[in-house]
Amino acid sequence: MGIVEKDDGITQVSFNNPLPYDASTTEKGVIEEPQQNELHRALKARHITMIAIGGAIGTGLIIGTGSALKKAGPGSILISYSFMGFIVYLVMCALGEMATWLPRSSGFTGYAVRFCDPALGFALGYTYWFKYIIVTPNQLTAGALVIQFWLPADKVNPGVWITVFLVLIVSINYFGVVVIIGLILLSFILMLGGGPDHDRKGFRYWRDPGAFNTYIDDGAAGRFYAFWSTMVSATFAYLGTELVGVTVGEAQNPRKTIPRAIKLTFFRILFFYILSVLLVGTLVPYNSPELNAATTKSSSAAASPFVVAIELAGIPALPDILNACILLFVFSAANSDLYIATRTIYGLAKEGKAPKFLAKTDRRGVPWVALIVCASIACIAYMNVSSDSKTVFGYFVDLVTIFGLLTWISLLVTHICFVRARTAQQVPPSELAYTAPFGIYGSYFALFWCTIVAFTKSFDVFVHGKYGNFNYKTFITSYLGIPLYIILIVGYKVVTRCKRVKPEEADLWTDKDIIDREEAAYLAQEEERRAAQGEKAGKANWFYNTFLAWLF
Repeated sequence: MGIVEKDDGITQVSFNNPLPYDASTTEKGVIEEPQQNELHRALKARHITMIAIGGAIGTGLIIGTGSALKKAGPGSILISYSFMGFIVYLVMCALGEMATWLPRSSGFTGYAVRFCDPALGFALGYTYWFKYIIVTPNQLTAGALVIQFWLPADKVNPGVWITVFLVLIVSINYFGVVVIIGLILLSFILMLGGGPDHDRKGFRYWRDPGAFNTYIDDGAAGRFYAFWSTMVSATFAYLGTELVGVTVGEAQNPRKTIPRAIKLTFFRILFFYILSVLLVGTLVPYNSPELNAATTKSSSAAASPFVVAIELAGIPALPDILNACILLFVFSAANSDLYIATRTIYGLAKEGKAPKFLAKTDRRGVPWVALIVCASIACIAYMNVSSDSKTVFGYFVDLVTIFGLLTWISLLVTHICFVRARTAQQVPPSELAYTAPFGIYGSYFALFWCTIVAFTKSFDVFVHGKYGNFNYKTFITSYLGIPLYIILIVGYKVVTRCKRVKPEEADLWTDKDIIDREEAAYLAQEEERRAAQGEKAGKANWFYNTFLAWLF
């Protein structure tokens, strides 16, 4: 093992002599085999956070909020988005504690293998990959849906736009968060009467028609059903924040970068999501005919409640401009999703759980074979050619949500096992670079609610009467992930005869010394760089980090 200085100033570690480890306590293949080209440690905290934001903020917030608002009302979506935001924070804290202890490119699949059960690691890896190979065509579907604002499907086939988007997202990087900031500012101005209609709406629509709509039943039961039905939209909207765990293998100084990225992601999502949902609920009543049309007509791409809000305010031309921005937004999220799908199957190949050729990288460390495979699978978005875009979008949302919830459940179980392991092996919290603020109890709390949501998120498919008969298609897409997840775990155990990892035998130490030395080398390099830049540059960085970095 040796530390190598690259021309671009990034410290690399050569794993020529990896330390031996006991294969009886962890699975072979989790410690990466050396190869000519490895993933480069080039991502800073802002890069990781923006990848997480790019993957999380997308169709769930911009488009999916519309149907949730129509069904449940502004009060319900504010509560559900706030509650799931807290659950996401607990998941990220649990992941951050493990990722800063052993920041390896195998990500959280490797943690599940080391600390809990090899079968869980196998199931988690493929569940996460399933999620992202589905969410990429989901974003492409949303893009085709947005395009129909200008060109209906009967004029230009959605397959044309899917082809354009798919080609572009393979070759570009992600965009920033300018669009959502603009939406928040515009919504705030419209709420205060700054639009052409000069109507100071305030919280008028929270009183009439009200903050809570009813669904399935009347009264308190109906309001609760409506609220609980929005948990799918809220969960779907937050999926992607956990991908911080996938990027640890490419993070600079991960023991400092990852905690900062988690903190920044939390504040940004709090700002972007909670504030956006609050403001749009003041601008569009849940019984608005325009909102109903946008969320039911397949020819309308004004599915975003933000576009509806602008139309209601009577601002000319801006709906078209905003729709174009939303298109870029969805496009950005699709690119981020494809990135994670590629890195996930790359990690599985490195662990020996997928064909070896998927682990091939080029000189720049890009897993090009995995990229080609994931881009090919994304072609299932062409279902839009023969089906209604909104129907296909709904199916994809159901699939992605259950795979995402199973990923969170697996992460939380892994963190609980990690805490038990370090307790059994007498590793004090002071030895950790980052400790989850709510500890193991926060993970238990989040695990309980993620499990409840996973099993009840599509309760309405069983409802008969005026809301329709049993919808078997929605049922399949909503719950397909659960038996598949169980089959992956049980099947892997049967084939490999692996056993659950006992806390006192969990591998907490292999490669930790390599990470320690890499961190020391990086810190020394950074100290030299700061000394060379001088005091003036340091003050500029302090101003940015103190006042602007949480948002930009």
